Amino acid sequence: MASIHPTAIIDPAAQLDSTVTVGPYAVIGAHVRIGPGTTVGPHTVIEGRTTIGSDNRIFQFASIGAISQDMSYGGEPTELVIGDRNTIREFCTLNLGTMKEEGVTRIGSDNWIMAYVHVAHDCRVGDHIVMANNATLAGHVHVGDWAVIGGLSGVHQFVHIGAHAMIGFQGHVAQDVPPYMTVDGNPLTVRAVNLTGLKRRGFSPERMAAIRQMHKLLYRDSLTLEQATEAIGAMKGGQLDIDADVDVMLGFLAGSRRGIVR
Repeated sequence: MASIHPTAIIDPAAQLDSTVTVGPYAVIGAHVRIGPGTTVGPHTVIEGRTTIGSDNRIFQFASIGAISQDMSYGGEPTELVIGDRNTIREFCTLNLGTMKEEGVTRIGSDNWIMAYVHVAHDCRVGDHIVMANNATLAGHVHVGDWAVIGGLSGVHQFVHIGAHAMIGFQGHVAQDVPPYMTVDGNPLTVRAVNLTGLKRRGFSPERMAAIRQMHKLLYRDSLTLEQATEAIGAMKGGQLDIDADVDVMLGFLAGSRRGIVR
């Protein structure tokens, strides 16, 4: 049997694995599904069509699966899907999607989401991401794997943040942030490659040198974006890891919707 505090209110139609733990005064709605080993803290509200995977830790007073704050939302049957092994701290607000995209807000696995973080409708948050206290994602934001978003940072709607990027404290993010880059300030500026993060993730010196070259082409060589993109493409030379990193950058640049921070 699931370990459910007697003061918790759980709709009979909710689907909870037998190993789920639910704390005092939590409220769980009818369309909620929660996987093995997940812990739901006191006073947490989980509602809407929300699916939560295994071994997540959701702390007290979080609001999970509330309807979007998009004024055009009309009650459509949209969803929130959360993966496995995430830590979601106090007072986080994670909203359902809207029909403006696929109708789903998605959060991956192994993320560290600190207190007061807001993830708005239709966001796509990858894996192994750190979002520090009060970081805010507006609607339709995409965040790549291993990105770090500093405390009190705000990310404009439709912005894409690339894999392994780092947003500094109080970042005002209104344009796309390419993979591997460190940005901060207002207006936002690319400072350098996120070398510390890459080292922690086991990137070889050769890979980091190639990424630094991509940074140089984009930000130091006075090239147009088209010229820099062409030069980055020319870096591919048959080394699988480096070629994969180049492809990550090229794919991001090709898919940018708001233009990159430059």
